[in-house]
Amino acid sequence: MRVLLAGGGTAGHVNPLLATAQRLRERHPDAELVVLGTREGLERELVPRAELELVTIEKLPFPRRPDVAALRFPARWRRAVREVRALIRDRRFDVVVGFGGYASAPAYRAARLERVPIVIHEANAKPGMANVLGARWTSFVGLSYRATKLEGELVGMPLRPEITGLDRAGVRDAACAELGLDPARPTLLVTGGSQGARSINRAIVAAAADIVDAGWQILHLSGGRQTDFEPASVEHYVAIEYLDRMHLALAAADLVVCRAGSLTVSELMAVGLPAVYVPLPYGNGEQGMNAADQVSAGGALLVDDGEFTAEWVRARLVPLLRDADAIAEMATASAGAGATDGSDRMSDLIERAAATRRQS
Repeated sequence: MRVLLAGGGTAGHVNPLLATAQRLRERHPDAELVVLGTREGLERELVPRAELELVTIEKLPFPRRPDVAALRFPARWRRAVREVRALIRDRRFDVVVGFGGYASAPAYRAARLERVPIVIHEANAKPGMANVLGARWTSFVGLSYRATKLEGELVGMPLRPEITGLDRAGVRDAACAELGLDPARPTLLVTGGSQGARSINRAIVAAAADIVDAGWQILHLSGGRQTDFEPASVEHYVAIEYLDRMHLALAAADLVVCRAGSLTVSELMAVGLPAVYVPLPYGNGEQGMNAADQVSAGGALLVDDGEFTAEWVRARLVPLLRDADAIAEMATASAGAGATDGSDRMSDLIERAAATRRQS
């Protein structure tokens, strides 16, 4: 099997791609797997680290206003599609698999012109422009969330084995020791992602003493770009700028306060962690839609960014932390709303699509 996997830019695109590639490699050790991305995205670092071949094309955002970039777009688009078509012909790919992002749209068009089957994975509840375009040309579309407004089948999120195989109870004590936490106390994990979230950071720091007084401890991942961050000065509070072994934090955690990126939501549901989601206050509500399945199942709360203040934490979050039964019910609901076999389901979809190529 020869597979071209297209996508990249952010972790939400790259990590599902890599998880799917790893599962395909396990199923088909002789498969030829090539990743198509750009030179600017996270794939530049993560794909070679995963021992996969990376081919790059020009980063090509869709124009959103009538300006010079819009005038140049058609020629740049045709050039990118030509490059991918040549790659497909030279390497004789059986299937093109897209995960959204800048590299996916030219890959979909090139595959369409070369009559190669297309498979799409949509990670978000609100589909991106590239995947909306590609979905016009294929019936092999995998969705992460029931709420996604795109024709396809629910496959869940392809996740790393460190997440799907995480035995939280079994490694919790070791994770707490590694992170400087007390295994006897429940842990509130706070994270705004690798970049951090100023509103979340400020509210938690201001109310840290109240959280600790409720019998909890705080693992606060502040984010690398929050240069004005000042950690709380209370006991049972641990601040770390960035943690590359996130599975340790998930093993130690009992409740999470975070943004609602698609990958984050899927990982928390997969490991059965309840959450308080504070979606990014930009865009068209995409992050709130990502959390819809877990919220409707009773495993999470959704709070507007502007409402998430120290006062809200004291009035709403601290009483929840004092209710162990409610936390346990949310954890059960979270586990029931998630899936851990997204990589297998996506691999099934890819194999079915590749089979149509061989039969034609």
